Amino acid sequence: MSLLKIIPLGGLGEIGLNMMVFEYGNTIFLVDSGLMFPEDYMLGVDIVIPNMAYLRQNRSKLAAVVLTHAHEDHIGALPYLLKDIKVPVFGTPFTLGLVRHKLEEGDLIQSTALHEINLDEKLRLGPFTIEFIRVGHSVVDGVGLVINTPCGTLVHTGDYKIGYGAVGGMSTDLNKFARVGEKGVLALLSDSTNVEKEGYTISDKEIGETLDKIIAASKGRIIVALFASNIARTQLIVDIARARGKKIVISGRSIEVSVNIAKALGHLTIPEDMEIDIEQVPDYPDDDIIMITTGSQGEPMSALARMASGIHKQIKIKTGDTVILSSKFIPGNEKAIGKIINDLYRIGADVIYEKISDIHVSGHAFREELKLMINLTKPEYFIPVHGEYRHLILHARLAKEVGVSENNILLAENGQIIEFDESGGRLNGSVTTGRVLIDGKGVGDVGRSVLKERRVLSEEGLVAVTMAFDEETGIIMYGPEIVSRGFVFETETGHLLQDAQCVILEIVDEIAFDTPNRVGKIRSKIQTALRQYFFFTIGRRPVILPFIMEV
Repeated sequence: MSLLKIIPLGGLGEIGLNMMVFEYGNTIFLVDSGLMFPEDYMLGVDIVIPNMAYLRQNRSKLAAVVLTHAHEDHIGALPYLLKDIKVPVFGTPFTLGLVRHKLEEGDLIQSTALHEINLDEKLRLGPFTIEFIRVGHSVVDGVGLVINTPCGTLVHTGDYKIGYGAVGGMSTDLNKFARVGEKGVLALLSDSTNVEKEGYTISDKEIGETLDKIIAASKGRIIVALFASNIARTQLIVDIARARGKKIVISGRSIEVSVNIAKALGHLTIPEDMEIDIEQVPDYPDDDIIMITTGSQGEPMSALARMASGIHKQIKIKTGDTVILSSKFIPGNEKAIGKIINDLYRIGADVIYEKISDIHVSGHAFREELKLMINLTKPEYFIPVHGEYRHLILHARLAKEVGVSENNILLAENGQIIEFDESGGRLNGSVTTGRVLIDGKGVGDVGRSVLKERRVLSEEGLVAVTMAFDEETGIIMYGPEIVSRGFVFETETGHLLQDAQCVILEIVDEIAFDTPNRVGKIRSKIQTALRQYFFFTIGRRPVILPFIMEV
Protein backbone atom coordinates (compact mmCIF):
# COMPACT_ATOMS: atom_id res chain seq x y z
CA MET A 1 0.00 0.00 0.00
CA SER A 2 1.29 3.45 -0.91
CA LEU A 3 1.36 6.32 1.53
CA LEU A 4 -1.56 8.71 1.64
CA LYS A 5 -0.18 12.23 2.06
CA ILE A 6 -1.96 15.41 3.06
CA ILE A 7 0.21 18.52 2.69
CA PRO A 8 -1.07 22.02 3.57
CA LEU A 9 0.70 24.59 1.41
CA GLY A 10 -1.23 27.45 3.03
CA GLY A 11 -4.07 28.20 5.44
CA LEU A 12 -2.76 26.51 8.59
CA GLY A 13 -1.44 29.04 11.07
CA GLU A 14 -2.98 31.97 9.15
CA ILE A 15 -6.27 33.24 7.78
CA GLY A 16 -6.11 33.00 3.98
CA LEU A 17 -3.83 31.25 1.45
CA ASN A 18 -5.88 28.06 1.68
CA MET A 19 -4.26 25.37 -0.44
CA MET A 20 -4.03 21.67 0.45
CA VAL A 21 -2.46 18.75 -1.41
CA PHE A 22 -3.89 15.21 -1.29
CA GLU A 23 -1.46 12.67 -2.71
CA TYR A 24 -1.49 8.91 -3.19
CA GLY A 25 0.98 7.12 -5.47
CA ASN A 26 1.27 9.06 -8.72
CA THR A 27 -1.87 11.14 -8.26
CA ILE A 28 -2.22 14.54 -6.60
CA PHE A 29 -5.27 16.73 -6.39
CA LEU A 30 -5.42 20.16 -4.82
CA VAL A 31 -8.19 21.50 -2.60
CA ASP A 32 -8.51 25.28 -3.08
CA SER A 33 -6.00 27.83 -4.30
CA GLY A 34 -6.39 30.97 -2.20
CA LEU A 35 -4.71 34.28 -1.58
CA MET A 36 -4.44 36.63 1.38
CA PHE A 37 -4.33 40.40 1.43
CA PRO A 38 -1.05 42.05 2.45
CA GLU A 39 -0.21 42.74 6.07
CA ASP A 40 0.80 46.23 7.22
CA TYR A 41 4.53 45.66 6.80
CA MET A 42 4.15 44.52 3.15
CA LEU A 43 4.45 48.01 1.70
CA GLY A 44 3.29 48.29 -1.91
CA VAL A 45 2.31 44.61 -2.14
CA ASP A 46 -1.05 43.94 -3.83
CA ILE A 47 -1.76 40.36 -2.76
CA VAL A 48 0.00 37.31 -1.30
CA ILE A 49 -0.19 33.75 -2.66
CA PRO A 50 1.26 30.45 -1.41
CA ASN A 51 4.62 29.15 -2.57
CA MET A 52 3.72 26.53 -5.21
CA ALA A 53 7.19 24.96 -5.57
CA TYR A 54 5.89 21.52 -4.52
CA LEU A 55 3.22 21.59 -7.23
CA ARG A 56 5.76 22.61 -9.88
CA GLN A 57 8.06 19.78 -8.82
CA ASN A 58 5.15 17.33 -9.12
CA ARG A 59 3.23 18.86 -12.02
CA SER A 60 3.03 15.52 -13.84
CA LYS A 61 1.06 14.07 -10.89
CA LEU A 62 -1.40 16.96 -10.51
CA ALA A 63 -4.78 15.70 -11.71
CA ALA A 64 -7.18 18.48 -10.65
CA VAL A 65 -7.98 21.46 -8.48
CA VAL A 66 -11.18 21.03 -6.46
CA LEU A 67 -12.70 24.24 -5.04
CA THR A 68 -14.86 24.31 -1.93
CA HIS A 69 -16.35 27.80 -2.43
CA ALA A 70 -15.90 31.19 -4.08
CA HIS A 71 -14.11 33.34 -1.50
CA GLU A 72 -10.81 34.93 -2.52
CA ASP A 73 -8.90 33.11 0.22
CA HIS A 74 -9.88 29.89 -1.61
CA ILE A 75 -9.83 30.84 -5.32
CA GLY A 76 -7.72 34.01 -5.55
CA ALA A 77 -4.39 32.31 -6.34
CA LEU A 78 -5.89 30.11 -9.06
CA PRO A 79 -4.83 32.33 -12.01
CA TYR A 80 -1.20 32.25 -10.81
CA LEU A 81 -1.30 28.45 -10.59
CA LEU A 82 -2.95 28.07 -14.01
CA LYS A 83 -0.44 30.37 -15.71
CA ASP A 84 2.22 27.82 -14.85
CA ILE A 85 0.41 24.47 -14.70
CA LYS A 86 -2.52 23.54 -16.93
CA VAL A 87 -4.88 21.47 -14.81
CA PRO A 88 -8.67 20.95 -14.80
CA VAL A 89 -10.68 22.84 -12.17
CA PHE A 90 -13.80 21.48 -10.44
CA GLY A 91 -16.32 23.59 -8.52
CA THR A 92 -19.98 24.32 -7.99
CA PRO A 93 -21.76 26.53 -10.56
CA PHE A 94 -21.54 29.79 -8.58
CA THR A 95 -17.90 29.17 -7.64
CA LEU A 96 -16.99 28.51 -11.26
CA GLY A 97 -18.97 31.58 -12.33
CA LEU A 98 -16.65 33.83 -10.32
CA VAL A 99 -13.60 31.79 -11.38
CA ARG A 100 -14.60 32.12 -15.03
CA HIS A 101 -14.77 35.91 -14.67
CA LYS A 102 -11.36 35.94 -12.98
CA LEU A 103 -9.80 33.79 -15.71
CA GLU A 104 -11.32 35.91 -18.49
CA GLU A 105 -9.60 38.96 -17.00
CA GLY A 106 -6.29 37.07 -17.06
CA ASP A 107 -6.74 35.62 -20.58
CA LEU A 108 -6.68 32.09 -19.13
CA ILE A 109 -10.22 30.98 -19.85
CA GLN A 110 -9.43 29.39 -23.23
CA SER A 111 -6.63 27.25 -21.81
CA THR A 112 -8.49 26.07 -18.68
CA ALA A 113 -10.98 23.20 -18.43
CA LEU A 114 -13.72 24.06 -15.90
CA HIS A 115 -16.00 21.27 -14.68
CA GLU A 116 -19.16 21.77 -12.63
CA ILE A 117 -19.63 19.69 -9.49
CA ASN A 118 -22.90 17.81 -9.14
CA LEU A 119 -23.81 17.01 -5.54
CA ASP A 120 -25.35 13.71 -6.58
CA GLU A 121 -22.33 12.50 -8.54
CA LYS A 122 -18.88 11.28 -7.55
CA LEU A 123 -15.62 12.61 -8.94
CA ARG A 124 -12.93 10.00 -9.61
CA LEU A 125 -9.31 11.10 -9.73
CA GLY A 126 -7.00 8.07 -9.91
CA PRO A 127 -7.21 6.29 -6.55
CA PHE A 128 -9.44 9.05 -5.08
CA THR A 129 -13.23 9.11 -5.23
CA ILE A 130 -14.69 12.42 -4.05
CA GLU A 131 -18.26 13.08 -2.94
CA PHE A 132 -19.66 16.50 -2.12
CA ILE A 133 -21.79 17.72 0.78
CA ARG A 134 -23.65 21.03 0.78
CA VAL A 135 -22.44 23.37 3.55
CA GLY A 136 -23.82 26.67 4.75
CA HIS A 137 -21.40 29.57 4.64
CA SER A 138 -21.41 33.31 3.87
CA VAL A 139 -21.28 32.55 0.16
CA VAL A 140 -23.73 30.33 -1.74
CA ASP A 141 -22.80 26.99 -3.30
CA GLY A 142 -20.19 25.96 -0.73
CA VAL A 143 -19.31 22.29 -0.32
CA GLY A 144 -17.46 19.97 2.00
CA LEU A 145 -15.61 16.97 0.60
CA VAL A 146 -15.78 13.26 1.35
CA ILE A 147 -12.54 11.81 0.00
CA ASN A 148 -12.47 8.05 -0.34
CA THR A 149 -8.89 6.71 -0.50
CA PRO A 150 -7.24 3.26 -0.34
CA CYS A 151 -6.33 4.09 3.29
CA GLY A 152 -9.81 5.15 4.38
CA THR A 153 -12.29 8.02 4.14
CA LEU A 154 -11.34 11.63 4.79
CA VAL A 155 -13.83 14.44 5.42
CA HIS A 156 -12.85 18.04 4.62
CA THR A 157 -15.55 20.39 5.89
CA GLY A 158 -14.57 23.41 3.80
CA ASP A 159 -15.70 26.69 5.41
CA TYR A 160 -19.02 26.00 7.12
CA LYS A 161 -21.51 26.83 9.82
CA ILE A 162 -24.48 24.85 11.09
CA GLY A 163 -26.53 27.85 12.27
CA TYR A 164 -30.23 27.34 11.79
CA GLY A 165 -32.58 29.50 9.73
CA ALA A 166 -30.25 29.69 6.71
CA VAL A 167 -31.42 31.89 3.84
CA GLY A 168 -31.73 30.49 0.32
CA GLY A 169 -31.71 26.79 1.23
CA MET A 170 -27.92 26.79 1.63
CA SER A 171 -27.80 25.07 5.01
CA THR A 172 -25.26 22.42 5.97
CA ASP A 173 -26.44 18.90 5.13
CA LEU A 174 -26.03 17.32 8.58
CA ASN A 175 -27.74 14.09 7.54
CA LYS A 176 -25.15 13.43 4.84
CA PHE A 177 -22.27 14.13 7.24
CA ALA A 178 -23.89 11.72 9.71
CA ARG A 179 -24.28 8.99 7.07
CA VAL A 180 -20.60 9.32 6.19
CA GLY A 181 -19.76 9.09 9.89
CA GLU A 182 -21.75 5.85 10.24
CA LYS A 183 -19.67 4.25 7.49
CA GLY A 184 -16.41 5.21 9.20
CA VAL A 185 -14.15 8.24 8.85
CA LEU A 186 -10.38 7.92 9.01
CA ALA A 187 -9.76 11.64 9.49
CA LEU A 188 -11.77 14.86 9.79
CA LEU A 189 -10.25 18.12 8.56
CA SER A 190 -12.39 20.85 10.08
CA ASP A 191 -12.63 24.66 9.84
CA SER A 192 -11.15 26.23 13.01
CA THR A 193 -11.81 29.94 12.42
CA ASN A 194 -14.39 30.54 15.15
CA VAL A 195 -13.29 28.02 17.77
CA GLU A 196 -12.94 30.89 20.25
CA LYS A 197 -16.67 31.69 20.00
CA GLU A 198 -18.99 29.89 22.44
CA GLY A 199 -22.39 28.53 21.46
CA TYR A 200 -23.89 28.70 17.98
CA THR A 201 -23.79 31.27 15.19
CA ILE A 202 -26.69 33.73 15.02
CA SER A 203 -29.29 32.67 12.49
CA ASP A 204 -29.80 34.52 9.22
CA LYS A 205 -33.42 34.98 10.27
CA GLU A 206 -32.35 37.06 13.30
CA ILE A 207 -30.10 39.20 11.10
CA GLY A 208 -33.03 39.75 8.73
CA GLU A 209 -35.27 40.89 11.59
CA THR A 210 -32.63 43.39 12.77
CA LEU A 211 -32.10 44.77 9.27
CA ASP A 212 -35.86 45.07 8.77
CA LYS A 213 -36.19 47.14 11.96
CA ILE A 214 -33.35 49.45 10.92
CA ILE A 215 -34.81 49.93 7.44
CA ALA A 216 -38.30 50.54 8.84
CA ALA A 217 -36.99 53.24 11.20
CA SER A 218 -34.93 55.04 8.55
CA LYS A 219 -36.51 58.01 6.75
CA GLY A 220 -33.99 58.59 3.96
CA ARG A 221 -31.98 56.48 1.55
CA ILE A 222 -30.55 53.16 2.79
CA ILE A 223 -27.07 52.17 1.63
CA VAL A 224 -25.96 48.66 2.60
CA ALA A 225 -22.31 47.71 2.16
CA LEU A 226 -21.41 44.03 2.22
CA PHE A 227 -19.08 41.46 0.68
CA ALA A 228 -19.78 41.13 -3.04
CA SER A 229 -20.07 37.34 -2.78
CA ASN A 230 -22.65 37.37 0.05
CA ILE A 231 -25.62 36.53 -2.15
CA ALA A 232 -27.77 35.26 0.73
CA ARG A 233 -27.50 38.64 2.49
CA THR A 234 -28.29 40.39 -0.78
CA GLN A 235 -31.45 38.27 -1.17
CA LEU A 236 -32.40 39.06 2.43
CA ILE A 237 -32.22 42.80 1.73
CA VAL A 238 -34.11 42.41 -1.56
CA ASP A 239 -36.89 40.54 0.28
CA ILE A 240 -37.12 43.29 2.91
CA ALA A 241 -37.22 45.93 0.16
CA ARG A 242 -39.99 44.10 -1.67
CA ALA A 243 -42.08 43.76 1.50
CA ARG A 244 -41.72 47.51 2.14
CA GLY A 245 -42.27 48.63 -1.46
CA LYS A 246 -38.77 49.99 -2.01
CA LYS A 247 -36.49 50.03 -5.05
CA ILE A 248 -33.13 48.21 -5.19
CA VAL A 249 -29.93 49.63 -6.67
CA ILE A 250 -26.85 47.41 -7.13
CA SER A 251 -23.67 49.50 -7.29
CA GLY A 252 -20.03 48.39 -7.49
CA ARG A 253 -18.21 46.36 -10.12
CA SER A 254 -17.52 43.25 -8.03
CA ILE A 255 -21.03 43.04 -6.57
CA GLU A 256 -22.56 43.53 -10.01
CA VAL A 257 -20.56 40.55 -11.30
CA SER A 258 -21.63 38.36 -8.34
CA VAL A 259 -25.27 39.41 -8.62
CA ASN A 260 -25.44 38.70 -12.36
CA ILE A 261 -23.93 35.22 -11.88
CA ALA A 262 -26.28 34.48 -8.97
CA LYS A 263 -29.32 35.62 -10.95
CA ALA A 264 -28.40 33.43 -13.90
CA LEU A 265 -28.05 30.39 -11.61
CA GLY A 266 -31.26 31.05 -9.70
CA HIS A 267 -29.55 31.86 -6.39
CA LEU A 268 -30.89 35.42 -6.40
CA THR A 269 -34.27 36.77 -7.42
CA ILE A 270 -34.89 40.49 -7.89
CA PRO A 271 -38.24 41.40 -9.52
CA GLU A 272 -37.66 43.47 -12.64
CA ASP A 273 -39.91 46.31 -11.49
CA MET A 274 -37.90 46.62 -8.25
CA GLU A 275 -34.37 47.03 -9.58
CA ILE A 276 -33.35 50.41 -10.91
CA ASP A 277 -30.13 51.83 -12.33
CA ILE A 278 -28.01 54.16 -10.21
CA GLU A 279 -28.68 56.95 -12.72
CA GLN A 280 -32.40 56.73 -11.83
CA VAL A 281 -31.96 57.34 -8.09
CA PRO A 282 -32.81 61.09 -8.28
CA ASP A 283 -36.14 60.19 -9.92
CA TYR A 284 -37.46 58.53 -6.73
CA PRO A 285 -38.17 59.76 -3.19
CA ASP A 286 -35.23 59.14 -0.83
CA ASP A 287 -37.17 56.74 1.37
CA ASP A 288 -37.89 54.51 -1.65
CA ILE A 289 -34.22 53.68 -2.23
CA ILE A 290 -32.12 50.82 -0.90
CA MET A 291 -28.66 50.61 -2.44
CA ILE A 292 -26.49 47.49 -2.09
CA THR A 293 -22.83 48.23 -2.63
CA THR A 294 -19.22 47.31 -1.80
CA GLY A 295 -16.68 48.85 0.56
CA SER A 296 -17.55 47.33 3.93
CA GLN A 297 -13.81 46.81 4.61
CA GLY A 298 -12.77 50.37 3.84
CA GLU A 299 -11.28 49.50 0.44
CA PRO A 300 -9.95 52.85 -0.86
CA MET A 301 -11.50 52.72 -4.35
CA SER A 302 -14.75 50.98 -3.44
CA ALA A 303 -18.11 52.63 -4.13
CA LEU A 304 -18.70 53.37 -0.43
CA ALA A 305 -15.24 54.91 0.04
CA ARG A 306 -15.87 57.21 -2.94
CA MET A 307 -19.25 58.18 -1.50
CA ALA A 308 -17.70 58.91 1.91
CA SER A 309 -14.99 61.09 0.37
CA GLY A 310 -17.46 62.93 -1.89
CA ILE A 311 -15.97 61.80 -5.22
CA HIS A 312 -18.64 59.30 -6.30
CA LYS A 313 -20.03 60.45 -9.67
CA GLN A 314 -23.69 59.58 -9.04
CA ILE A 315 -24.28 59.41 -5.29
CA LYS A 316 -23.61 62.23 -2.82
CA ILE A 317 -24.15 61.27 0.82
CA LYS A 318 -26.44 63.70 2.65
CA THR A 319 -28.17 64.19 5.97
CA GLY A 320 -30.89 61.56 6.42
CA ASP A 321 -29.02 58.74 4.65
CA THR A 322 -28.47 55.54 6.64
CA VAL A 323 -25.39 53.47 5.83
CA ILE A 324 -25.30 49.86 7.06
CA LEU A 325 -21.96 47.99 7.10
CA SER A 326 -23.32 44.45 7.05
CA SER A 327 -20.08 42.51 7.47
CA LYS A 328 -17.43 41.71 10.04
CA PHE A 329 -14.44 44.02 10.47
CA ILE A 330 -11.53 41.96 9.14
CA PRO A 331 -8.45 42.40 11.39
CA GLY A 332 -6.11 44.93 9.83
CA ASN A 333 -8.93 46.87 8.19
CA GLU A 334 -10.21 48.60 11.33
CA LYS A 335 -8.44 51.90 10.68
CA ALA A 336 -9.69 52.18 7.08
CA ILE A 337 -13.24 51.24 8.12
CA GLY A 338 -13.11 53.70 11.00
CA LYS A 339 -12.12 56.51 8.62
CA ILE A 340 -15.08 55.79 6.34
CA ILE A 341 -17.46 55.69 9.31
CA ASN A 342 -16.11 59.03 10.58
CA ASP A 343 -16.35 60.59 7.11
CA LEU A 344 -19.95 59.40 6.71
CA TYR A 345 -20.95 60.81 10.10
CA ARG A 346 -19.21 64.10 9.23
CA ILE A 347 -21.31 64.42 6.06
CA GLY A 348 -24.50 63.81 8.04
CA ALA A 349 -25.32 60.14 7.47
CA ASP A 350 -26.25 57.70 10.22
CA VAL A 351 -24.01 54.63 10.27
CA ILE A 352 -24.91 51.17 11.57
CA TYR A 353 -22.12 48.61 11.99
CA GLU A 354 -21.41 45.37 13.83
CA LYS A 355 -20.12 47.00 17.03
CA ILE A 356 -23.45 48.72 17.67
CA SER A 357 -25.96 46.27 16.15
CA ASP A 358 -26.28 42.57 15.22
CA ILE A 359 -26.25 43.08 11.45
CA HIS A 360 -23.75 40.39 10.51
CA VAL A 361 -23.55 36.66 11.07
CA SER A 362 -20.31 34.76 10.69
CA GLY A 363 -19.97 32.10 8.02
CA HIS A 364 -17.81 29.94 10.30
CA ALA A 365 -19.01 27.48 12.94
CA PHE A 366 -18.88 28.34 16.66
CA ARG A 367 -17.73 25.85 19.32
CA GLU A 368 -20.99 23.91 19.72
CA GLU A 369 -21.25 23.49 15.94
CA LEU A 370 -17.63 22.30 15.79
CA LYS A 371 -18.41 19.72 18.48
CA LEU A 372 -21.45 18.58 16.54
CA MET A 373 -19.39 18.06 13.38
CA ILE A 374 -16.93 15.85 15.29
CA ASN A 375 -19.78 13.87 16.89
CA LEU A 376 -21.53 13.37 13.55
CA THR A 377 -18.47 12.19 11.62
CA LYS A 378 -16.86 10.20 14.49
CA PRO A 379 -13.34 10.43 13.04
CA GLU A 380 -10.49 8.18 14.11
CA TYR A 381 -8.06 11.09 13.51
CA PHE A 382 -8.66 14.81 13.76
CA ILE A 383 -6.80 17.54 11.82
CA PRO A 384 -7.71 21.18 12.58
CA VAL A 385 -7.43 23.41 9.49
CA HIS A 386 -8.23 26.98 8.38
CA GLY A 387 -7.09 29.26 11.16
CA GLU A 388 -4.26 30.94 12.97
CA TYR A 389 -2.11 28.76 15.21
CA ARG A 390 -4.12 29.55 18.35
CA HIS A 391 -7.28 28.46 16.54
CA LEU A 392 -5.70 25.14 15.58
CA ILE A 393 -4.54 24.55 19.18
CA LEU A 394 -7.96 25.36 20.65
CA HIS A 395 -9.73 23.19 18.07
CA ALA A 396 -7.38 20.30 18.87
CA ARG A 397 -8.25 20.68 22.58
CA LEU A 398 -11.96 20.78 21.71
CA ALA A 399 -11.62 17.51 19.77
CA LYS A 400 -9.98 15.91 22.80
CA GLU A 401 -12.88 17.11 24.99
CA VAL A 402 -15.35 15.51 22.59
CA GLY A 403 -13.54 12.18 22.76
CA VAL A 404 -10.88 12.03 20.04
CA SER A 405 -7.73 10.34 21.37
CA GLU A 406 -4.94 12.85 22.00
CA ASN A 407 -2.55 10.57 20.06
CA ASN A 408 -4.87 10.80 17.05
CA ILE A 409 -4.99 14.60 16.88
CA LEU A 410 -2.56 15.73 14.18
CA LEU A 411 -1.67 19.38 14.65
CA ALA A 412 0.07 20.40 11.42
CA GLU A 413 1.36 23.68 10.05
CA ASN A 414 2.02 24.77 6.49
CA GLY A 415 4.48 22.51 4.70
CA GLN A 416 4.28 19.62 7.17
CA ILE A 417 3.43 16.23 5.67
CA ILE A 418 0.55 14.31 7.25
CA GLU A 419 0.79 10.69 6.15
CA PHE A 420 -1.39 7.60 6.56
CA ASP A 421 -0.73 3.92 5.91
CA GLU A 422 -1.90 0.62 7.38
CA SER A 423 -0.20 1.45 10.69
CA GLY A 424 -2.03 4.77 11.15
CA GLY A 425 -1.43 8.48 10.76
CA ARG A 426 1.46 10.76 11.73
CA LEU A 427 3.38 13.92 10.88
CA ASN A 428 6.52 13.04 8.95
CA GLY A 429 8.77 15.54 7.19
CA SER A 430 8.00 18.74 5.34
CA VAL A 431 8.04 20.39 1.91
CA THR A 432 8.95 23.89 0.75
CA THR A 433 6.20 26.37 1.39
CA GLY A 434 5.81 30.03 2.29
CA ARG A 435 4.43 33.25 0.91
CA VAL A 436 4.95 34.77 -2.53
CA LEU A 437 4.31 38.51 -2.81
CA ILE A 438 2.56 39.95 -5.86
CA ASP A 439 3.38 43.57 -6.68
CA GLY A 440 1.84 44.73 -9.95
CA LYS A 441 2.91 42.21 -12.58
CA GLY A 442 5.85 41.03 -10.50
CA VAL A 443 5.42 37.59 -8.94
CA GLY A 444 7.81 36.81 -6.11
CA ASP A 445 10.36 39.48 -7.01
CA VAL A 446 9.64 41.40 -3.82
CA GLY A 447 11.38 39.70 -0.91
CA ARG A 448 12.39 40.55 2.64
CA SER A 449 15.26 42.81 1.59
CA VAL A 450 13.00 44.85 -0.71
CA LEU A 451 10.33 45.15 1.99
CA LYS A 452 13.01 46.27 4.45
CA GLU A 453 14.22 48.92 2.00
CA ARG A 454 10.63 50.11 1.46
CA ARG A 455 10.08 50.31 5.19
CA VAL A 456 13.27 52.33 5.71
CA LEU A 457 12.36 54.63 2.81
CA SER A 458 8.86 55.12 4.23
CA GLU A 459 10.09 55.83 7.76
CA GLU A 460 13.50 57.49 7.31
CA GLY A 461 13.55 58.97 3.79
CA LEU A 462 16.23 59.20 1.14
CA VAL A 463 19.37 61.31 0.65
CA ALA A 464 21.00 61.28 -2.81
CA VAL A 465 24.53 62.61 -3.37
CA THR A 466 25.69 63.48 -6.91
CA MET A 467 29.36 64.17 -7.75
CA ALA A 468 31.60 64.11 -10.82
CA PHE A 469 35.44 63.90 -10.87
CA ASP A 470 37.89 64.74 -13.61
CA GLU A 471 39.21 61.37 -14.71
CA GLU A 472 42.75 62.66 -15.31
CA THR A 473 43.24 64.93 -12.28
CA GLY A 474 40.76 63.62 -9.72
CA ILE A 475 39.46 67.15 -9.12
CA ILE A 476 35.73 67.62 -8.39
CA MET A 477 34.05 68.85 -11.57
CA TYR A 478 30.46 68.87 -10.20
CA GLY A 479 28.93 68.72 -6.74
CA PRO A 480 28.60 67.47 -4.23
CA GLU A 481 24.89 68.10 -4.76
CA ILE A 482 22.62 66.69 -2.04
CA VAL A 483 18.91 66.09 -2.59
CA SER A 484 16.63 64.64 0.10
CA ARG A 485 13.19 63.08 -0.21
CA GLY A 486 11.05 62.24 2.81
CA PHE A 487 13.93 63.22 5.10
CA VAL A 488 14.08 66.94 5.90
CA PHE A 489 12.81 70.15 4.36
CA GLU A 490 15.89 71.73 2.85
CA THR A 491 14.60 75.29 3.33
CA GLU A 492 14.14 74.80 7.06
CA THR A 493 17.31 72.81 7.75
CA GLY A 494 19.65 73.98 5.03
CA HIS A 495 22.53 74.00 7.47
CA LEU A 496 22.13 70.24 7.95
CA LEU A 497 22.71 69.50 4.27
CA GLN A 498 25.45 72.12 4.02
CA ASP A 499 27.28 70.42 6.89
CA ALA A 500 26.77 67.11 5.12
CA GLN A 501 28.54 68.58 2.08
CA CYS A 502 31.51 69.38 4.33
CA VAL A 503 31.56 65.76 5.53
CA ILE A 504 31.70 64.59 1.90
CA LEU A 505 34.51 67.02 0.96
CA GLU A 506 36.58 65.86 3.93
CA ILE A 507 36.29 62.26 2.71
CA VAL A 508 37.36 63.27 -0.80
CA ASP A 509 40.42 65.08 0.64
CA GLU A 510 41.39 62.04 2.73
CA ILE A 511 41.53 59.64 -0.24
CA ALA A 512 44.49 60.37 -2.49
CA PHE A 513 44.06 60.56 -6.28
CA ASP A 514 46.33 57.55 -6.88
CA THR A 515 44.39 55.30 -4.48
CA PRO A 516 43.24 52.10 -6.27
CA ASN A 517 39.44 52.05 -6.84
CA ARG A 518 39.25 55.62 -5.48
CA VAL A 519 35.66 56.25 -6.61
CA GLY A 520 34.40 53.01 -5.07
CA LYS A 521 36.07 53.81 -1.75
CA ILE A 522 34.73 57.37 -1.75
CA ARG A 523 31.23 56.02 -2.44
CA SER A 524 31.45 53.52 0.42
CA LYS A 525 32.85 56.03 2.93
CA ILE A 526 30.22 58.63 2.03
CA GLN A 527 27.44 56.11 2.78
CA THR A 528 28.93 55.23 6.17
CA ALA A 529 29.87 58.78 7.18
CA LEU A 530 26.54 60.37 6.21
CA ARG A 531 24.59 57.62 7.92
CA GLN A 532 26.53 58.28 11.13
CA TYR A 533 26.34 62.05 10.75
CA PHE A 534 22.55 62.17 10.24
CA PHE A 535 21.92 59.78 13.12
CA PHE A 536 24.17 61.83 15.43
CA THR A 537 22.65 65.19 14.48
CA ILE A 538 18.97 64.37 13.92
CA GLY A 539 18.48 60.76 15.06
CA ARG A 540 17.43 59.39 11.66
CA ARG A 541 18.84 56.77 9.33
CA PRO A 542 17.88 57.72 5.75
CA VAL A 543 18.85 55.61 2.76
CA ILE A 544 22.07 57.12 1.33
CA LEU A 545 22.48 56.89 -2.45
CA PRO A 546 25.81 58.25 -3.77
CA PHE A 547 25.94 58.78 -7.54
CA ILE A 548 29.64 59.34 -8.32
CA MET A 549 31.21 59.28 -11.75
CA GLU A 550 34.44 60.17 -13.53
CA VAL A 551 34.32 62.30 -16.70
